[in-house]
Amino acid sequence: MSDSNNDSINVVDDDGIVTITLNRPDKLNALVGHMRRDLAEALEHAGSDRLVRVVVITGAGRGFCAGGDLERASELMDQNDSEEFARLLGAARRVVTSIRQMTKPVVASINGTAAGAGCNLALACDLRIAASSATFTQSFVKIGFHPDWGGTYFVPRLVTANKACEMFFLGDPIDAAEALRLGLVNWVVPDDQLEQETRKLAERLRDAPPISVAAAKQAIYLSGREELEGMLRYEVEAQMRCFESRDGKEGVRAFLEKRAPRFTGH
Repeated sequence: MSDSNNDSINVVDDDGIVTITLNRPDKLNALVGHMRRDLAEALEHAGSDRLVRVVVITGAGRGFCAGGDLERASELMDQNDSEEFARLLGAARRVVTSIRQMTKPVVASINGTAAGAGCNLALACDLRIAASSATFTQSFVKIGFHPDWGGTYFVPRLVTANKACEMFFLGDPIDAAEALRLGLVNWVVPDDQLEQETRKLAERLRDAPPISVAAAKQAIYLSGREELEGMLRYEVEAQMRCFESRDGKEGVRAFLEKRAPRFTGH
């Protein structure tokens, strides 16, 4: 196990599972200063490390992420510093892009409030497991802002258009049970079991065949912009990579020998 810490981001690498914790619990992990940049760098590092199999993003304390720090936004407005605000938006884009472009699965473990940018950070992840007390809020309209962090991409792909309008126009919180019903999250668990259930999920993903999972992740997000013929071509290419891999051979052999496979990512 190895740890990497700074004032606002905590990174733990434990046997192929990297957990990135937003670490401003007194502010519900609202994003401030270099948090966006540090989060992007942590994701990029995990994405490029061959020994890392899965990434978990969570928050310290009783919140996942309350979005951007409005005190800092107010300061930038008072200073008419549009350049710095644009830089923060660019850092957010870097975070979302890192999650979607890395070949490893990324899990959001949502332990409380996920509002604004925090909500969309969770939605950017491949899988989402939430505590029963978690809430999801597209809160931008409350302050006269526009959804960012990919919200206008993710939300309309997860819910119906009228529900997306409701979420963006009104900014009301959605509880974990409703989020599960809408398909915004994959699982809801009791608060005191979130860490344990997240670990179980991460271990299953860690032990899955990396080449197969990476190809499936790419296919899922590629399918949004490809026609059927394009996806059929991609499937052939991806299936050939799996067929020719050691993991593919190991998976078939283990199935026939009625034992658990041992995947290595080769």
